[in-house]
Amino acid sequence: MKALHVITGLGVGGAEQQLRLLLRHLPVHCDVVTLTNPGPVADGLRADGVRVAHLGMRGNRDLGALPALTRLVRRGKYDLVHTHLYRACVYGRIAARLAGVRATVATEHSLGQAEIEGRPLTRGARALYLGTERLGSATVAVSRTVAERLRDWGVPAARIHVVPNGIDAARYRFDAERRSTTRARLGIPADAFVVGGVGRIVPGKRFDVLVRAVAALPGAWLLLAGDGPERDALRTLTARLGATDRIRFLGECDNAAPYRPGPQPPSHGHFATGAPRLQVPELLCAVDVFVSTSREEAFGLAVVEALAAGLPVLHRACPAVDDLPPGHAPGARRISDSVGELTAALRHRMEAGARRLPPPPAVGHYDIARSSARLMDVYAHALDSAPPTRREVRR
Repeated sequence: MKALHVITGLGVGGAEQQLRLLLRHLPVHCDVVTLTNPGPVADGLRADGVRVAHLGMRGNRDLGALPALTRLVRRGKYDLVHTHLYRACVYGRIAARLAGVRATVATEHSLGQAEIEGRPLTRGARALYLGTERLGSATVAVSRTVAERLRDWGVPAARIHVVPNGIDAARYRFDAERRSTTRARLGIPADAFVVGGVGRIVPGKRFDVLVRAVAALPGAWLLLAGDGPERDALRTLTARLGATDRIRFLGECDNAAPYRPGPQPPSHGHFATGAPRLQVPELLCAVDVFVSTSREEAFGLAVVEALAAGLPVLHRACPAVDDLPPGHAPGARRISDSVGELTAALRHRMEAGARRLPPPPAVGHYDIARSSARLMDVYAHALDSAPPTRREVRR
């Protein structure tokens, strides 16, 4: 089998890094085309030996990209096209149909109740999504929560397949030496109580709640990994609360490159030009509790990674935990969006002292090898149920 993955962009993001990890485990030949932004994940994919093409799309309404994508798909003679993220799903499904590809699968990574990929969900966006969804063979939901949202939209249940996101749990295993070297690199005292957060800095992630809660706890530190349009506003809030010396904005962190052992130079929160990007496993080793304040999530991958690192987790919304039977994630606790409640929960953790937990059953449930096997089942179903192409009929 030969498959083409079409994705909107390849900057540092959850869907993008999940694609890179997944391709390491899929037992088929895969190429990738990105419509825009061939960023760090594109470089990582190429380092993994994956061929990556950049379409150079200029915006959502760049209709000239459609014939270019169709030609690329047709030349590749792919058996299956797999699309990721909204714009790629719309254009990729149409291009695959025009190119005569036998089967098309789309993964819905970021569908919320009122947002899709962090943007407000308009009636027009929903209509365009549903119109092109009919051109595909199957739609993959990354959680049961997303599957229910798709059914509520009107996507037939028979076309929806749940394939959860996956992690390589060994990458996140706690390492005491990694903890001390990362703290030294960031200039954080070895005995400090440190809170961690990961995600795009956008309004829906509600990182302002996390900043306010940590600022209200003298002696507590915060490491926040990610970037986005709300970064400067959060920095201003941090300064206004007088917590600049305890709250570090780390920028985008690499979550797919192999871990680089050994000490790194201290950065004191500001990485020197050319310095290696901090990796998420390093961050999780360095903190004592992980917090996800996001208003809504399609899965909650960062929470699962934190559980794999043995961290207690406080989360606002996390389908990855909610979809599991009780007891599969005992270290995870749901919180509201109240600053006071989060402050009290962090104070309790701070007073109890730092301790690591054994990785819960949830971590094994979301193993990347298991996710790739389930996706191969979807591929087989899509190909088996697809009508023959014109090329096959002529043969």
